[in-house]
Amino acid sequence: MSSNSDNTTTLAENKVLILYILNLINNDIKQDDLFKLINSINDINYFIFKQILTDLIDSKLVGSYTKEEEQVIKITEEGKNAYSLTKDVLPGLVKLKADYVFKKDFSSIENEGSVIAEFMPKNENSYTVKCKIIENNETIFEVKTFVGSRERAKKIVDNWNKQANSIYPEMLNLLLKD
Repeated sequence: MSSNSDNTTTLAENKVLILYILNLINNDIKQDDLFKLINSINDINYFIFKQILTDLIDSKLVGSYTKEEEQVIKITEEGKNAYSLTKDVLPGLVKLKADYVFKKDFSSIENEGSVIAEFMPKNENSYTVKCKIIENNETIFEVKTFVGSRERAKKIVDNWNKQANSIYPEMLNLLLKD
């Protein structure tokens, strides 16, 4: 019996924790980045996290939408109201840990997201490569190209990840040239 009530408490706690973190962020965030934050606070199973998040989205407390081809989520007004009514469910220790982890990890997630490169196969001998720079959740530069091999796609991605800070200004200068 007690383990079932513990699960209910943990479920409620994790729901409020997700609302708490989303309320702190007050902007959109990728689901996986949110999972990393929540997991480092309350050691949660990914499938349980997804289930809780789906519940929050279904009950319109969290909005989910696509931004620049990525699924992102954001707390809704209803979510903020629900959080203010249920925030007492969150134990003080969990809240303290959440604040600490949020300050430490969220800034690294934001910085980590600043240079992004990825490639996807279009067909067996063509790849789409996308390189971008993001600052404060806004894409400030993006380039997309097609290449004929996985090796070339990987080389572009690796170079962008290592040298975006020198490639970007160079490309900008070329584009601004008279």
